Formats: sequence, structure tokens, C-alpha cells
Amino acid sequence: METFLVDQNGYYGEFGGAYIPEILHKCVEELQNTYLEVMRSESFGKEYEQLLRDYAGRPSPLYPAKRLSKKYGCKIYLKREDLNHTGSHKINNTIGQILLARRMGKKRIIAETGAGQHGVATATVCALMDMECIVYMGKTDVERQHVNVEKMKMLGATVIPVTSGNMTLKDATNEAIRDWCCHPADTFYIIGSTVGPHPYPDMVSKLQSVISKEIKKQLTEQEGREHPDYLIACVGGGSNAAGTIYHYIDDTRIQIVLAEAGGKGIETGMTAATIKLGQIGIIHGARTYVIQNEDGQIEEPYSISAGLDYPGIGPIHANLAARKRATVFPINDDEAIAAAYELTQLEGIIPALESAHAIGVLKKLDFKPTDIVVLTVSGRGDKDIETYLNVRFDD
Repeated sequence: METFLVDQNGYYGEFGGAYIPEILHKCVEELQNTYLEVMRSESFGKEYEQLLRDYAGRPSPLYPAKRLSKKYGCKIYLKREDLNHTGSHKINNTIGQILLARRMGKKRIIAETGAGQHGVATATVCALMDMECIVYMGKTDVERQHVNVEKMKMLGATVIPVTSGNMTLKDATNEAIRDWCCHPADTFYIIGSTVGPHPYPDMVSKLQSVISKEIKKQLTEQEGREHPDYLIACVGGGSNAAGTIYHYIDDTRIQIVLAEAGGKGIETGMTAATIKLGQIGIIHGARTYVIQNEDGQIEEPYSISAGLDYPGIGPIHANLAARKRATVFPINDDEAIAAAYELTQLEGIIPALESAHAIGVLKKLDFKPTDIVVLTVSGRGDKDIETYLNVRFDD
């Protein structure tokens, strides 16, 4: 049977792989040879599930959004990843990766972060496991997400502002990889999304797949069937989306709809709509779609959302788009903010700006009254309140 999951060489169709400097070859190879064995072991599974339950607060609810459903003429369920400890889906991944790091004997943890949610989740598990934590964050993001920066420091992490390039997520990732090159023996790099060299896209997808595993069970309880008609999620690197679709990816009865950051519009140059505008290239160790100029130089992305302004996309999602398995919509800044206000005023849920892009997709689709839609609210909006207050939308 045709599958959209990773093959044994770390590719999703023509996307993925591990394009890495020689100095990291041994580290990445060690990870490739270790991660599946560890993650499939009984002791890992037991500890991971116990921490997800008792520490992160899983399962997250699958909430029937009645007023939103009425507005769009279908049945909408919200997968409430915003209710996890630390306020987003990121904790699912960091718990799993730090357990792997510990089993591999690594003592020093590094991470990159954009919106700060992955940085906070990494700092959280490092505090839990008593490990050194260094988080790289673009200076632009440090300024617009200062509350998350203070949380990371309070948790004991060292936050290093990155001043190269656009001073956002891409540049933070560059610096984290440089650090890893300098400290390959004792350092474990906890990547926050389905990006980077194999095995990271697969490893992160598997750790986030707890989301779709729960959706199947919860939908069966609430609807008497385990599959929805639509799955909707936002994509930057793509970890919450990968987790949302993982157990459904090869079931073509389900329409996968992804929302990427349109910024000020895909025609303006101020955008992070990688799937719409990107060409195949290499970024951070993987072959995927990249926003680049005619000379192959990476263009600086833009989004009002610090978590979506990445000039690449996880290879799992590049493959879904290339093979027409997923429908992708660029959602502009103003559409995302309007959607955030809509969700807040209809359901009393303030979403992260990233998640608001997924809500913005609802206006672009034609639903039937019998359609069951599951949309993942990947994070809560506390970190974005200042942005929301600067731009008000009242229907």
C-alpha cells in the first residue's frame, strides 16, 4: 500500500534525508541507529506515557465547538493542545526527546525557538531532568516574546539572542546547529518541529502522534466513528500538523488542510508561505521546499506569528503538498487576527497566533452539514496578547 510516512532512508517521497556537515555525521548516525529502538522499548513507552499523563496533563480534550460549528454549518471539534502544561503541543515532543537524550548519556541540551513555546517546553523538561539547557532565539523574537524569555530564564535556561540575518527562527536554528558542531559528544539537540536532518522529522512526528491517537479514541466516543471528514492544522515547521494527521495520513477518506503564514500577502514578499512559493532546496539538513531567490539564496520570511516565519517546511508536509494529499492555504496576518477574535468571542478560547491561522482556513472551505471537522488549537494565546491588543477586530 502507498504510504505518506517516512521510508527507511529518511525520505518522504523526494523530500527529507540528512544533509549535514562531516563533524555532525557521527552524532546524527548515532541518533538514527538509536531512536527507534529506544522509542519502541517498554521502559521508554511506560515513562513517556506516565509523564504525558501526570506531568503534561494528557489526554487533551476534543471539544465540540457549538457556536463555531453553527457559524460554518458543520460539526467542528477543537483538539485542545493549548491546555497542555506550558501551553502548547511542544511539551509532547520535548518530554520524549529528553528521555531519549538521557538514555543516550547526553548531559547538555540545546534548542532553537521562534515563538518561545518550544524554548519554554525544553527549559521545562531540562528543569525536570536536571540538565543544562541553552536556548537560541532570534533577537527579534526575544523582543516580541519577552514573557516566554523570562519563563525560560526562570526555569534555569540560558537564552542566547541571535543577531544574524532576520534575527528570527531560521537564524536561531543556524546558531543551534553551529553549537552542536562544536560540542558533538555531550550535547543533544532537541529540535522543536518536523525539520532538520533525518531522523528528526520522523522522531518529532512520532512523538506528536499522540494527538491523532487521542483524536481517534475521542471521536469514536463522541461520534461513533474514528475518522473525521477534515483535519485542519497550522504549519510552520509542522509538528502539531504532523501529530494531528499521523494516524490518518494514509486514509484518503479524510481531507488534510494546512494553514501556512501568508504574512502581508504572498505577492508582497512579506510572507512565510513556503509551500505556495518555495522551490526544492536544502535547509537545516533536509531536502524540502524553501523560499529562495534565483541564485538559491534563502529569502527572509515574514509573519506576524513568531512561530510560523520559517523559510522551509517539514519534509512530511512538502511531500503531502507535492502529491496533492494535503490542501494548503496561506492565511494573511489580518485573516489570522480576525480568526483569533472570532474564536475568542464565539467559544471563549484565546488561541496562539499560530493556531489562529488554522481557524482562518474555515472561511476558505465549503462544508456540508454532515461534515465532521477536527481542528488543532496548537497553543494558547497568552504570549500573543500584546499583538492582539494592537490590532482589534470586532464583528
